[in-house]
Amino acid sequence: MFAGIGGFREGLTRAGGFVCVGHCELDRNAERSYRALFDTKGEWYCEDIRNAEPEQLPEFDLLCGGFPCQSFSVAGHRGGFSDPRGTLFFELARLAEARKPAYLLFENVPGLLYHDCGRTFAAILHELEGMGYGLEWQVLNSKDFGVPQSRKRGYLCLLYTSPSPRDR
Repeated sequence: MFAGIGGFREGLTRAGGFVCVGHCELDRNAERSYRALFDTKGEWYCEDIRNAEPEQLPEFDLLCGGFPCQSFSVAGHRGGFSDPRGTLFFELARLAEARKPAYLLFENVPGLLYHDCGRTFAAILHELEGMGYGLEWQVLNSKDFGVPQSRKRGYLCLLYTSPSPRDR
């Protein structure tokens, strides 16, 4: 989800053992680049995550998404959940709750962790933990992994650990 030009896909391809079954990307230029870089024939596709229907998604074990960062970045207006882009995290949560994949991997700017004195990140943690996911997060810099740029990002790695309290 929020595939961009395929950073998650490329990273997981390089890691090995992953098969991409679909993607979602609203930006037409990014989508065009993604399709030029990867063979997407026969894969599920949705332009806007808000229109993604869980029952139409193919089977998958890992849901990845780099939801829009402008609402949380120190370089932006930091509107958080009051900015419509800031609420798109909840679309990832909606799909994850419906399909309950074994793993989630989300990415965003480090500012997400501190936005609104940490309340935004606490709300995200609360939502994911309430769905039955155990969570770990870490800020990593791309320069430490052989990428020729310094780009810090927060990664949230989640494992489905138990039925959601909502399902009990």
